[in-house]
Parts: sequence; C-alpha cells; structure tokens
Amino acid sequence: MLNGDIYDVVVIGGGPAGYVAAIKAAQLGGRAAIIEKGNMGGTCLNVGCIPAKTYLKNVEIIDELKNGNRRGIILDSSSITIDISKLKGFKDEVVTTLINSVVGLLKNNKVDIYKGVGRLVSNTHVSINDEDIIEGKSIILTGGSKVSKINIPGIDSNLVISSDEIFNLNDIPNTLAIIGGGVIGVEMAVAFSAFGSKVFIIELMDRIIPTMDQELSNGLLDELTKRGIEVYTSNSLKKIIEQKDKLHLYLDSGENIIVDKALLSVGRVPDLEALGNLNIKNEYGKIKVNEYMETSIPNIYAAGDINGLKMLAHAASRMGEIAALNAMGDKVKFNINNIPTGIYTNPEVASIGLTEDEARKKYDIVVGRFNFVGNGRALTSAITKGFVKVIADSRYGQILGVHIFGPSAVEMINEAAVLMEMEITVYEVGQIIHGHPTYSEALVEACLDCIGKSIYIPRA
Repeated sequence: MLNGDIYDVVVIGGGPAGYVAAIKAAQLGGRAAIIEKGNMGGTCLNVGCIPAKTYLKNVEIIDELKNGNRRGIILDSSSITIDISKLKGFKDEVVTTLINSVVGLLKNNKVDIYKGVGRLVSNTHVSINDEDIIEGKSIILTGGSKVSKINIPGIDSNLVISSDEIFNLNDIPNTLAIIGGGVIGVEMAVAFSAFGSKVFIIELMDRIIPTMDQELSNGLLDELTKRGIEVYTSNSLKKIIEQKDKLHLYLDSGENIIVDKALLSVGRVPDLEALGNLNIKNEYGKIKVNEYMETSIPNIYAAGDINGLKMLAHAASRMGEIAALNAMGDKVKFNINNIPTGIYTNPEVASIGLTEDEARKKYDIVVGRFNFVGNGRALTSAITKGFVKVIADSRYGQILGVHIFGPSAVEMINEAAVLMEMEITVYEVGQIIHGHPTYSEALVEACLDCIGKSIYIPRA
C-alpha cells in the first residue's frame, strides 16, 4: 500500500469538483490525496470552458473591429482572417497556466497527487491503475463527465468530432455542421462562423438552448441567423455518409446537408470509471446523492458532473467544497436553487432561476423588462441589442428568475444570484445605488418594471 498512512480524504478526479474538494479538506486540517488520469482541471479547463472562452474572445474582437468604422476606427484592410495555429498556441498557454496554478495550489496545501486511473476497491480503498492501493477514511468521487454519443449510421466517421477535439483542429473547415443546439453547440457555431466557416445547427427540440427561457432562445436564434448560421430545429439526424472527404448529413425532414466536418454536441454524461465493482446506487447513469453529497455507501461522496445534478463547473466546485466539508465532519447542505448559467456568444446569454413558463405554473407572477437600447453604457458601447427580464412573485416581490440577453450578461447574472440568495425583493432593488453608466443599471430597471416603478421606461 502506498504511503502506509490512512488519508482523511481521497479524491478521484482532478476537475473543478475534485481539486476544490482536496484543497478544502486540506484546509480543514485533513490529510488529502487526489488521483487524476490526465491533466488537472478536468473538462472545463482542458477541453471545455477555458478553451471555448479563449476562442469566443476572438469573436468579440472581430465584431468590434468590423464595427469600428462607425466609431472612427479606420482599418487598412476590410478582411479579417484567423491564424488558427496562433489561436491554438494562445489557448494552450492559457490552459497550461491554469493547470500549473491548480497543481501549485494542491501542492501548497500539501495534497498528495497521484497520476493514473483511480477505482474503488472498497468503501475505504482506491486502486491506482489497478495496481497500487491507497486508503481513505472518506472518498469523494469527482470523475466528471464524457461526451454523449448518438447511435446512428456514420457517426463514427473521422470527420465527426466531439467537443473534446474541436479545439485541436489545425484548419478552419469551410463548412461545419453542429449536431445539437445547446450551450456548447451555439458557442462553437458563433466562434467558427466568425472564423469563416459556413455553419449549420441541427437541433432535435423545437428551439435552440431549449432548457432556457423562450425569449432567450428567440433572441439568440435571431442573432445566429444574422450571422448566416442556418438552424434546423425539430430535426433529428437519420444517418451520415462520408463521400470524398465530405459528410452527407440526412435529416428526418428530408434535407441533406453536405459539410467538411461535423461537431457532435448533444451533451455530456457522467464518467463512472471510478466505481470499479462497487455497487453504488445510480439513476440513469448518474450517481445518486443526497443534499450532503453522500452516496448510498457511507463515507463515499460524489460531487460535480458525476452526480448529474447540475453539470456546470461552478456548481461542481461548490459541490466539491460541500462534500469535503461533510467528509471532514461537518453537516452542510448543497443549495441547488440559485446557480447561474451563461452562454458566451456575442451578445451573451445568462439565466438564473425559473423561466417564465416554469414560474407561471407555480406562482402568480409579474414580469419586468428593460431593453439595452435604453441603457447609457450600452449606447456608448454601440451594443444595444438585448434585454434584461425579471420574473417576480406578484404578492411579495420575490425574484424567481432573471434572464439576460446582451452585453456582459454572464457577469451581470452574478448580481442576480446574490439578490436571489439574499432574498432581496424587487421592491428593495431600487434602493441599491448602482454606478452610472453601467450595464447593470438595466437589471435595476427591469426589477422596478415589475412593480411599475422604472424611471426610464415610458408609460403608455
């Protein structure tokens, strides 16, 4: 057995849930170990959030350059091209910096790091690469997720890539089909469209980003269309045929799309590799946990994508922290209610709480709205497309949901999260002085519009 002594906490998986759990356990005075088969940082850091946002920053810069003439910024050339090798190099620099930062934090907190595949042998023992064994009083499973597959003819073509591979392309495809119109799908559609690809999105549901508020879907669809992206909703893919380095995608609507490459982007599923032969209760391939992140086996916890509660990096980090606190003897619950979601398109999309449709089924509601065209900061930035929408309980003014389509949406949604977590009502938001000019003033006005008190919305 490696290291002889028993660890207080052994963490399997080095993603946002895992490294946070290990560090938290160490900060609480525990002896902690973490096992990771690849690079630290998990999907988010290596092939997800961070690479995607690096690429999408280029979209923002390209859009600004294209609109610069209106502001008196005159460019010598009207054409903008992307050197994908340089972009990849910059992305790799960012990723490497963050990986090294995570490793440094683990070492700084005296967490023992093991390289390899961790698997449960018992409720207290973990194997590394099916060879060495370490022991822990508690074990936290943070194995993350893997790309979801669909079973259709031709899906195994080398020209069909996953979100794990999209950031390693050496060339920008002339034509790109994206199978799935969720968060990853629309982000990559916007990125590669800006880089010069002709992009098609195929979505099974009747709208893109189908889990978010209808108005956000409508606003984003309009933007994608203006960028020349073709969107096929209420459509499933029947088969793919590869012919002469081209993919022929056959839809159930009868249409045939011919592209150079296709991105499979239909979501992710929990990676249960760490379970070994242990019979931990799961439902639909997701490890079942309670609000303390406890599994069906005492002293084993599961945090992050592996439990399927909320497959977001920031949610995973909080779950990892909760699991570590409880593994070290505390009794803290995970609050799943006020977790923001962001999409880094341009304009950005962000959401928290109930959609309007969900809220109407449960409450008597009021809806407030403020368009960015009436916001000073948006006007000075020439980014006036979009809105802030606030849904509140009509009786008490409790904020039930906030949905933003527009500039800095993914930053602004965090203020909404604070308001909702602190149970601040729409009546009270107007008493909080915001700096001027700022985008966040639109959130204040949307809250006040719920009660007919907005200063900057003309009354009929």
